[in-house]
This record gives sequence, C-alpha cells and structure tokens, in this order.
Amino acid sequence: MLNLNDEFPLAPGLRYLNHAAVAPWPKRASDAVRRFAEENISFGARNYPDWLKVEKRLRERLMRLLNASSTADIALVKNTSEALSFVAFGLDWRAGDQVVISDEEFPSNRIVWEALKPRGVEVVQVNLGGSDPEGTLLAACGPRTRLMSISSVQFASGLRLDLPRLGAGCRDKGVLLCVDAIQQLGAQPLDVQACDCAFAMADGHKWMLGPEGLGVFYCRSDLREQLALHEYGWHMLEHAGDYDRTEWQPARSARRFECGSPNMLGAMALEASLSLLEEVGMDQVAASIEERVLQLQEGLQRIAGIQLHSPLNPARRAGILTFSWDGWDNQALFAKLREQQVICAQRGKGIRLSPHFYTDPELIEQSLTVLSQLRQG
Repeated sequence: MLNLNDEFPLAPGLRYLNHAAVAPWPKRASDAVRRFAEENISFGARNYPDWLKVEKRLRERLMRLLNASSTADIALVKNTSEALSFVAFGLDWRAGDQVVISDEEFPSNRIVWEALKPRGVEVVQVNLGGSDPEGTLLAACGPRTRLMSISSVQFASGLRLDLPRLGAGCRDKGVLLCVDAIQQLGAQPLDVQACDCAFAMADGHKWMLGPEGLGVFYCRSDLREQLALHEYGWHMLEHAGDYDRTEWQPARSARRFECGSPNMLGAMALEASLSLLEEVGMDQVAASIEERVLQLQEGLQRIAGIQLHSPLNPARRAGILTFSWDGWDNQALFAKLREQQVICAQRGKGIRLSPHFYTDPELIEQSLTVLSQLRQG
C-alpha cells in the first residue's frame, strides 16, 4: 500500500508549499538516481539498452499524462523555454503576423515572442482581469493573428483557463494554440486532444516532481514538419544509431527536436516521479490539491488584513494561492515565513503558496499558525 510519508520524508519542521517553483523529489526518484549512479560506477554504460527502456517508459507516461495520440508526438527537452523557442523560431512568420498572449505571462512565454520583432511579428498582450478571460483572448485574435500562446495556469495569480474553449475558438479562427502547461501538468488533468493544442510544453521540476533540466514538448503530428529545425545532431535523425549512413533526414517523430545525447540521469528520476502520479491517478491528485488549497484559503480568510489574489472558484485554479497582508511588505513577510520553515515564493502581488497532493494537512495548519503568530506579534 502506498505510504506518502515514505515517499516524501521531508526534514522535520519543514513546511513545503512551493511546488509551483521547484518540487521535492519522491523517494522513488531518489532511489532511481542512486541505482543509476551505482550502476555507472560498477558497469559504466554496459546496460545502456536497459536505460533506453526507461526512457521509452518515460515517453509513454508523458503521452498518457497529456493524452497525446502517440509517443511520436512527445519530445524530451531541456525546459519549457527551449520548447517555446522551437515553436517561435520554427514557424514561417510573415511581417505583420500577430501573436496573442496574456499580460500575466512568465517571462519565458513573453520574451520568446518579443524576440520575433525583427521579423515583423507583433505581440498583442491581453488583460485577463475581466469576468471572461477566454472571451477577451479570443476577441483579440484578428485576421493577422497566427498563434495564441497562453499559460494554462498563470504563475503568479494561479488563474486557470478553459483550454477546450480556447482551443475551439482558435480552431474556428484559424489560429494555432500553444500552451505553456508548466503550472498544470502534474497538478490537474490535461488533454491536448480535447484542447486542440498545436503545441504544449512543461518542465518536470514543478508539479511532475522531477529534476530540473528535463521537460516535455508536445507537437501535433500535422505540424511537426512545419517547424523549421535549428539544431542538428546524431540523435534527431530518422536512422539514429546508423553511424555509417551518409544520407540522412530528420526523424518523422518529435525526436527530430532532440539533437544530441539524451539526459539519461534526468530520465531516470522523472520516469520514477511520474510513476507515482500514475499510481495515485490524476483525478485524485487534482482533488487532493484542491482540498489543500481550500484549507489554505479558509485559514487565510480568518486572518484580518489578508487579501487573496487568486481565484476562489475551484474551476479557475490549480494548485496556487497568492496573498498579501495589510501592513506587511511582501519581501519582509516572505523572509519571516522562510525563517519559520514555511517554504513559499514571492510572486506577483504577494506570497504564493502551492501545496501538492501529498502535503500533510497538519503542515498547512502549522503554516497558518505561523501567520497568526506573526499577526499577534
């Protein structure tokens, strides 16, 4: 029977509420890396074929997590920024083309589009503060709009968007939908087919509970060959491993975006972490996260002077709750919480809390007590 205390033996007194930044690994990921290191010490790469089996399982787990139609749609990338760059500098832009984004995006999903300015591409930023953010985003898509790139969950506010509605609206307008899924994948179910995504990407080190340096890039099959390649090497070839072949072509699968040697160390850890999410089930993961966010919300609302900056509607959020406190400077409050081992982040308008499904409700109560004591002090 699964014991989450065994999987997450966090240090005594540590209240970890920072999964929207960098998550702790489950024990099974640590064990996988330890075994991999010990194998390297003893045997080097003798068992490389077995490593490739782990990498294959990782692609299959990512395919299921995204509900992609095939592992051929899945590329293993260094991070979200790299995958966004594959899209931004792969499409055949024309002067006057527009990209629609929100005004709340993490820099990765803004700078990459602004970097296209020399090609004559215009970035249209849409305010999400109204009652119908999807309608506002779609209304901004005009005849020159080529692509909408949006975070499914905004990193600072935690606002979760209705991706199926955006996907249907973009399809009707002939606009490609690109989804930065880093704050949703591993916290909430995500179905790229139901959302009609053209592209989706996420790092493994947040809600997927994996290491930094390894992420996923989903590219719809009909669009793969439309993205011009800018990185070349042995691994992205259709006949990778046939080192004597002189004629070559890029892989037909999304492996065409993986130019060189894979991150096997990261693959060992992330494959193990995703096995935990699959064992629990994403519906249960999402339900448990919502219970913990609601616990935080209700506790914060009991403290006078605290302002919540995240949606209160469960349908509008994933795992993020951001707040500020009258009379407190955000940086000073963040420092005080860290002193008390409440691990969180300073983002947007305040302090961002982000529990995961395994977070012990008692640790949440302790964190709320820390805040109450700060008020009393």
